[in-house]
This record gives sequence, C-alpha cells and structure tokens, in this order.
Amino acid sequence: MPASINRRFILAAPLAAAALAFGGNRPATAIQAQTGPVVTPDGRLYDAYLPAATKPGQFYQYSCEFDASWAVLATYGFDVPFEEQLAIVGHDTSIEPYYVDSPEGFLVYGGDITTAYSSDYTSNLLARTTGEAMLPLFEQFGLPTEPVQTQAALQSALDEGALVWMKATVDFLPWEPVTWITPNGEELPGVLGNDHAVVVMGYNAAGVVIRDVLGPTDTNWERPYEYDVPWETFLPVWEAQGFDALAVSPPPAEGATAPAPASDPDPAEEPRQVCC
Repeated sequence: MPASINRRFILAAPLAAAALAFGGNRPATAIQAQTGPVVTPDGRLYDAYLPAATKPGQFYQYSCEFDASWAVLATYGFDVPFEEQLAIVGHDTSIEPYYVDSPEGFLVYGGDITTAYSSDYTSNLLARTTGEAMLPLFEQFGLPTEPVQTQAALQSALDEGALVWMKATVDFLPWEPVTWITPNGEELPGVLGNDHAVVVMGYNAAGVVIRDVLGPTDTNWERPYEYDVPWETFLPVWEAQGFDALAVSPPPAEGATAPAPASDPDPAEEPRQVCC
C-alpha cells in the first residue's frame, strides 16, 4: 500500500520571478530545464527541475487531465482553454460510465478512453481519459511527445528538459483498482474513486516533485500546488494507472531561452471545486 506523501509549500523562486507573457496560442521561446544538481531557494536539491506553470484550481471538478495538460502547454508558451483542449482530444458522451462490483473486482463500463475523454466532467467521478488520447493535443502544438513507462525513462525525459504528464491518484493516496472496459471490449487498468492527473517536473534520489493545480479542496484544505512524492509511493500509484505517462518536450528552440513562467505557490483564496 502506498506510503504517506511528504507535502511542502514551495517558496517563490527568483528563477520563476519573470512571468511568461501568453499571447493566445502563440508559442513562446523554448524554456530550458535546469539539470543536476539544482538547488531551489528554499534548499531543496534535485537532479532535474523545471517549474511548470500553475493556476488556482481545476477548470471543472473532473477535468484534471486537461488541467495537467494546461500546465504543460502553458509552461511552453501556449495558453489553451479547456474547451479547445477538449475539442482536440474528443469527448465521448455515447455512454455514461458506471461500475459493477464483480467477483473479479470492480469493473467500469465506459467510453473508449484511448481515443477520447469519457463522461461528464462536471459530475461523474468516473469521468476520465488516458495519455494515449491526450497525445494528439500536445502534438497539435508542435511539442515532441512520447509515452514513458519506467522510472529510468521518466528520469531520462526530465534530464532532457521534458515535463511529464501522468495519471495518478489524488494526493497519491491508496486506491481501489478497477478494470475499465471500453465499448469494443478492451480492458484497461485504473482506479475507482480518486483518479487524477498531475505533472512531474523534477526528481532526485528520494522521489519526484509534482505540479498539481487541484490545490486546496474539501478533502485537503492544505494541499499545495507543488509537492514531493517519494519513489516508494510514486511508483505503485503509477503502476495502478498502467504506467500511463507522456514526456512532453519544449518546441524546437530558436534564439535565446525564455525565463521560466512564474508559479504562484499560495493556495487559491476560494478553491473552485470540491474534490473527487
């Protein structure tokens, strides 16, 4: 069972002091990750670290995949609204997902989450999609993207300056495993009630550092937007989600490196949603 998470608020950093000016969907100059060793102003040491963009809360209660992708896209200079992201990924409303408690465990019958987002993102806790369906979104903006499914591949991607979009559980807490069954009978691993998506933006020997725009909610009013997760907690959670992750690299660099986007470490004054 996953170990407890080590959560820490992040101090404002000089390297994130200059805000990246977004101009609709116009790309900014590529942002350069800092690679090993990186010491943050509050004394944390990472082998690789790229402070991803953040915002105060999710678009909707169950829109986490698109909030994580927003953080990645915004870091690379693309401010992409939820509606535009959803249109690119696709929205499968042909079936409203439901679960059955079977002798083999929990089974969820829903849409094809390998090709689209399934269900109502405002009300159904089973609503979700996968990295396979999200991949065209990043490619739409010219960002080199590839799946990563091992710790070594994850670390290599971070070393090379990529951010990693991934499926997880809320706060990396324990989960109830499910098998998601698509309309054509394909079976996919997942979790039942605390499905989530976040961004991995750095690592060290102890674990990874996460960007999570969920922020404070009624399930955790102290949830920061950036926190560390030890490897012994991170890896089992990732495995429960089928090692679903995408390494997203910045657009091909042209000219000078732009400053990293400012990231606001303070909780939203009024969190905009209850949690899953």
